[in-house]
Amino acid sequence: MAEAAALDPPLPGEDVKPFTPEKAKEIVMCLQQPAVFCNMVFDWPVLYWNAKYLSEVLDGRTIRFRMGMKKRDAAPQFETKCSYVEATLEEFLAWTSGQPTCVSRPFSCYDSSKYWAYADYKYIARLFEDKTEIFKVNRLLYLQLRTMQDIMWSDFGFPGRNGKESTLWIGSAGANTPCHLDSYGCNLVLQIQGRKRWHLFPPSNTTFLYPTRIPYEESSIFSKVNVVNPDLKHYPRFTKAQAHVVTLNPGQVLFVPRHWWHYVESVDPITVSINSWIELDADHKARVEEAITRTLVCAIKSAENPSPVDAWLNPTEVEATSHEINLQYLNGAMSAYLEYQKVTVSEDRDLSTHDTEKEASSCKRRKMQVNPKPEDYKSGTHEAGITMVKAKKLEKIPFGVHLIPVLPQSQEASSVGAGAAESDSRDRLSKNEEGHFGKSCCTGKQSVMSNDCKTLAAQTDSDSTANSSQMAISTNDLLDCLVNPQVVSLVAGLLLERERV
Repeated sequence: MAEAAALDPPLPGEDVKPFTPEKAKEIVMCLQQPAVFCNMVFDWPVLYWNAKYLSEVLDGRTIRFRMGMKKRDAAPQFETKCSYVEATLEEFLAWTSGQPTCVSRPFSCYDSSKYWAYADYKYIARLFEDKTEIFKVNRLLYLQLRTMQDIMWSDFGFPGRNGKESTLWIGSAGANTPCHLDSYGCNLVLQIQGRKRWHLFPPSNTTFLYPTRIPYEESSIFSKVNVVNPDLKHYPRFTKAQAHVVTLNPGQVLFVPRHWWHYVESVDPITVSINSWIELDADHKARVEEAITRTLVCAIKSAENPSPVDAWLNPTEVEATSHEINLQYLNGAMSAYLEYQKVTVSEDRDLSTHDTEKEASSCKRRKMQVNPKPEDYKSGTHEAGITMVKAKKLEKIPFGVHLIPVLPQSQEASSVGAGAAESDSRDRLSKNEEGHFGKSCCTGKQSVMSNDCKTLAAQTDSDSTANSSQMAISTNDLLDCLVNPQVVSLVAGLLLERERV
């Protein structure tokens, strides 16, 4: 079985991890291209967290699954175009294995040959928060699970970071996340069961990926392009994009650097993975940019006549916030950034590494509070901790069998397996010796469609060129220009400069 590979004990002589926590952290904080860590998690208890095991542990607890179609349209299948099902993992497993509908009842309206299901963005601390009584009743289960301690990001140099700061993803074959970049932090992803294929694009490809903030979600910038079936007539610049493709196997950890675009798809019938977003110093300015974006998007879209076909708010966002609250958020983010600048202006950026990291939140998105206070930003309460590590640049990249670079698709095969790692490591290492190394918790997904037997919403292209309209320029067209990442970065710089004088 796919998950067995992750559970095999290390061979004699391989029970020592290739990188110390200090070295792993140094790599993570300096690496500027995606890479796969191997042989770093063989003793993590979380490797037993396959879907069957989780089904037994959660014992009938329902989870929200996002349902999408397996057919490949030219437009991305955004979350606003999906339907949602509340089901247990037991019912999910019955559905994926083709058992009778009486066993997989919540999925009875969906043909597993045509649809995929994805339980994504499940914050582990929240998922297990109601299991206290089970722990009290079954001491053995409690000791075996120890939910938070089963995940040991301390091996990557982040002491105290465990399941509390991690997110769980469970999907069927074809389940995918639309191509996007995360505004905050960098990303560590551990594959537990099955395989996932990652299509990654460097930040320099942003223009080629036609960025959009519709659907709007704080901290996620989506691409209008379906990168696995691109519509080159409407998005001709995509031909210049340089994809880095890798298939992540159980037991491997993928590092996704800051602002790298990524499209992720489940390859095998069932996949399970966990991840943790690592906060970075650069997030201070990113939060100012996100606040500007939110203020503009909410103001302009809220002023539009409501349309049932224009689902502009992603299901991860509960509601559009008022202009007053958004301005409070903006001012708080700016105050935090300016305070950070004062603290760090005298530091020698080329020297020591600060090994202290404030406690970090489990969520990727740092949602704004209803009444945020400037001191919340300054103290780190609102941002839930910023990584203060300033690791010096590594003189030599330690690429090899234990750290495999994800190279452009034209340069390297797309699968990183144990065999590939062994056979290609020397060549990869020699080729890269002179290179360089370089998210308040969100609420659960809310349903945007009625949970019945209706077909999924029609797949419509979010680009105005594919939608007929009486107006030559739509509100979304205007927003694509106003909140283009480059424009927002410039506006943030101008606002911050005003506050400095």
